[in-house]
Amino acid sequence: MEAILIVLIAIVVIVALGAILFYNGLVRKRNTVDESLAQVEVQLKRRHDLVPNLVAAVKDYMGFEQDVLTKVTEARANAVAAGSRGVAEQSAAENQLTGALRSLFAVAENYPTLKANENVLALQEQLTTTENQISFARQYYNSSVLEFNTSIQTFPGNVVAGTFGFTKRDFFEAEPEADQVPVVALR
Repeated sequence: MEAILIVLIAIVVIVALGAILFYNGLVRKRNTVDESLAQVEVQLKRRHDLVPNLVAAVKDYMGFEQDVLTKVTEARANAVAAGSRGVAEQSAAENQLTGALRSLFAVAENYPTLKANENVLALQEQLTTTENQISFARQYYNSSVLEFNTSIQTFPGNVVAGTFGFTKRDFFEAEPEADQVPVVALR
C-alpha cells in the first residue's frame, strides 16, 4: 500500500513538473512573438517617419501628380492607424502603403530633375534599407509565430495552452509583390 502511494505521488510530481515546463516554454515563446512583433513595429515606424519626408521632397517636382502623393499620404495614415487594430489589419494597411510607394517611384521615373535630387536619392536609399529590415523582421516574427502556434496546437502543449488561455497568433502577411523592395533607378 505504501509503495502504491509513493508511485502515485511520483506520478503527480512528474505530471506537475511537466506541466510547469510546458507552461514556461509557452511563456518564453509568447514573449519571443511579442518581442519580434515589436521589432517589426520599430521598422514600420521608421518607414512611416520617412514617408512624409519623401513626399515633401518630391512634391515640388511632381506638381501634376497630386493624386499619387495623396494616395501615399492616405496609405501612410491608414498604416499608422492600423497598428492598434491587430496584426491582420496592420499587414493589410502596410501592403497598401507598399503599393502606394511603388506607384510613387514609378511616376518619379518621369521626372529627370527629381532623379538628380540628392535629398530624394538619400531618402530612397533609406527607404530601401528600411524595406529590407521590415522584410527580415517580418520573417523573424512569422517564424516565432509558427513555433508558438505549433507548440499550443500539439499534444501535450495544447492541454497546457488551453488550460492557461494561450491563443493562436496571426502571421504578418505580405502580398507576394510586397516582398519585392520598391526600387527606382533615380540616377
